[in-house]
This record gives sequence, structure tokens and C-alpha cells, in this order.
Amino acid sequence: MVVATHLAALYWPRVTIASPVADTDKAVHLLLFAVPVLVASRVFGSVRWPVLVFALHAPVSEIVQYLVLPGRSGDPVDALFDLAGVALGGAVAWWWASRRPRSGAPSPHW
Repeated sequence: MVVATHLAALYWPRVTIASPVADTDKAVHLLLFAVPVLVASRVFGSVRWPVLVFALHAPVSEIVQYLVLPGRSGDPVDALFDLAGVALGGAVAWWWASRRPRSGAPSPHW
């Protein structure tokens, strides 16, 4: 579901949002990459691969929007926010994984 939402938001042919919501575009780009990186890292038990895949996907999505999708334009600033989202999602996933008890260590009782 998370990846489907991610792909739909990035590749929908035309996005029309009236102001003031339109000003949240950069925050949406950040979250569109941070959340899937975090979820994929938790699902696959690795931070490295989701970060790599989504970091490669960020500029590709903007290029596809520019070249292929009518009514969409690729924006280099959006790509920077996408990459910031990858970094944020990876950092949170890494922090979360580092808090996990190691095998053989007693687990906290809370």
C-alpha cells in the first residue's frame, strides 16, 4: 500500500492542488520518499537496500515526469527534497534498528 501510494503520487498524469495546500509540495516530496524507505527497511531488515533503491528512484521519477507525463514537469528541487526524504527515512530506520536488542540480550519489558 505504501509503495502503491508512492508510485501513484509520483506518476499520476496531472496534479492540480489549489493554494495554500500547493505550498506543501516539498513536504509531500519529502514524505513520499521517507515513509517508503522506513517501511521497506523495517520489512526487509536492511536500511542499505531501500536507501539505495529510493535514492536512484528519486531523480528517475523527476526525469520521467518531465519527459513522459503530460501536465507534469520534472523539478530538480523536488528531486532534492526526494533525496532528503530518503536520507530522513534511512536515518530513522537506522536509529530504530540500532535500538533493537541484539540476539541473546534481554529484551526490555515495556
